[in-house]
Amino acid sequence: MRFVSIALVTAVGLSVTACGSNTANRTIESVRQPVVTRSHLVLDVNIGNTGAMPVAEQRRLAGWFEALELGYGDRVSIDDPNYGANADAKAAVEALAAQYGLLINDLAPVTEGNVSPGTVRVVVSRSHASVPGCPDWSHRSHTDFQGRTSGNYGCGINSTMSAMIADPEDLVRGVSDDGDNQARASKAIRAYRNKNVGGQ
Repeated sequence: MRFVSIALVTAVGLSVTACGSNTANRTIESVRQPVVTRSHLVLDVNIGNTGAMPVAEQRRLAGWFEALELGYGDRVSIDDPNYGANADAKAAVEALAAQYGLLINDLAPVTEGNVSPGTVRVVVSRSHASVPGCPDWSHRSHTDFQGRTSGNYGCGINSTMSAMIADPEDLVRGVSDDGDNQARASKAIRAYRNKNVGGQ
């Protein structure tokens, strides 16, 4: 298993770096913006010449998924050097990923190294959001006569949002409005109203 990491910046932000910079930030836009880091975890699974995944390899893959604590926000893809010829192996990966409520992505990201013949590479892409430089207490006693915001401005809300968001990549791409947002939001309300409380 190898580990590859890339960074995606969620916003360009302002051209200032901190409270003590020469550029005045007099807006309500925070200098400290969330940064999303994506990691690719890979596992090469042996399938031999049959194109089907042996039971032992299925168990190894299932154990790997369990060790990673696969869940919402993770993306699973298959890097197949035979360009989809190993349909049985792909079906086995899809069945294991479905146990975690995940679908297989059509395109696999580029990872380090080549996929050996007789194997398929299963890639789990995972994202993490954080706000670099927060908190910043370096200018606590700094007196600013230019009306600039402090280096800590926005750290609280942006750090909290980064920690709470279910899928960090939503900070990069956003979520498309597919028309069922209201129905999804009302599910919790309906469940609360329809629950049986105290034997009623």
